Amino acid sequence: MTGAPAVPRAPLPRTVKALATVSFFTDAASEMIYPLLPAFLTATLGASAAWVGIIEGAADATSSLLKLASGWWSDRVRRRKPLIVFGYALAAVLRPLVAVATSSWQVLAIRVGDRMGKGIRGAPRDAMIADAVAPSDRGRAFGVQRAADHAGAFVGPIIAFVLLQWAGLSLRTVFLLAAIPGALAVAAAVIGVRETDGGRLTVDGGHPPADGGRLTVDGGGAPLSAAPLGASFWRYLGVLVLFTLGNSTDAFLLLRATELGVKPALLPILWAALHVVKSATSIPAGAWSDRVGRRTMIAAGWLWYALVYVGFAFATETWHAWALFLSYGLFFGMTEGVERALVADLVPATRRGVAFGWYNGVIGAAVLPASVAFGLLWDWQGSAFAFGVGAASACLAALGLTLVRPARAH
Repeated sequence: MTGAPAVPRAPLPRTVKALATVSFFTDAASEMIYPLLPAFLTATLGASAAWVGIIEGAADATSSLLKLASGWWSDRVRRRKPLIVFGYALAAVLRPLVAVATSSWQVLAIRVGDRMGKGIRGAPRDAMIADAVAPSDRGRAFGVQRAADHAGAFVGPIIAFVLLQWAGLSLRTVFLLAAIPGALAVAAAVIGVRETDGGRLTVDGGHPPADGGRLTVDGGGAPLSAAPLGASFWRYLGVLVLFTLGNSTDAFLLLRATELGVKPALLPILWAALHVVKSATSIPAGAWSDRVGRRTMIAAGWLWYALVYVGFAFATETWHAWALFLSYGLFFGMTEGVERALVADLVPATRRGVAFGWYNGVIGAAVLPASVAFGLLWDWQGSAFAFGVGAASACLAALGLTLVRPARAH
């Protein structure tokens, strides 16, 4: 007895593909710099581990908190593309300025400005992706975007490695050349991204509201743009904060790899290998979450994260760093796109911009103290203790997901 043949899934809309292309070039530019930055800060500029945590924590916090404002504004004006283009352009201009930095303070200012661009574009971009597809395709759509993002993050370190090892260029020159893929990302955003239905927000399935934009609840109640986000959404954010408080910036993983004997010249290759796994697993994990449920996939990813952090705590050999980085990539594939899809599942259609803003904002509020605390724990008790604390926090957060119970799709 055979089952019914599988129904082929429709191609994703142009908007999703265009935003994936933009993410590819942006991460290629960013990752030409990022894996080299911890070594540049500590070896060239003399920064401590705690200072690395301050820089990355402040940068990520700025990014995440700005997403709240940009998401709210994109819902209010019902246009997402201008914020998306401006955010990518700001980062593309500021990011290469690391090439001329002569102090940690300057790197801090540049990183914060770079992440400001990410904060401005992030929530409108995620909301635009959610607007463009049906609920049954959200996991796949976000998986494609994350896969392209990580593919760019693979290409960027490879370019940096070639420029350093084969072309013999300096770190500062490599940082400066990151302006090229950044410019390509901005061009792709300007040319390829289109507002859904001329800029009006749509309901699930892509249909604009019949009255020109004012959706109502239950046939004429309060405007859906003012509808509550829901208790499950706020519980979900609380669990995310718990996880984030034990989550370090990945700069510490690169420092740990250096402790384990990975040479600075090979850090871009190690970072590229991580993103190969991220890219390869994002689409299947996102599509699988459409079937088995978002919470199940996220909880599995967080528990895997805890195991990897325990591995970093007890690693003793150089090959351990390589194996753990590859394993770490699976965590991202299982959670990044799926977390965003769950946000869209939990809130009304016309509240997605502000919902994604809150999603990134509360994480940003936790990122700075989390990164600073991780660096202080590292300096105080060593890397093993810091990684152990992160693993414990991830386990508690996975348990906390049982409190999040999505209602029926909006």
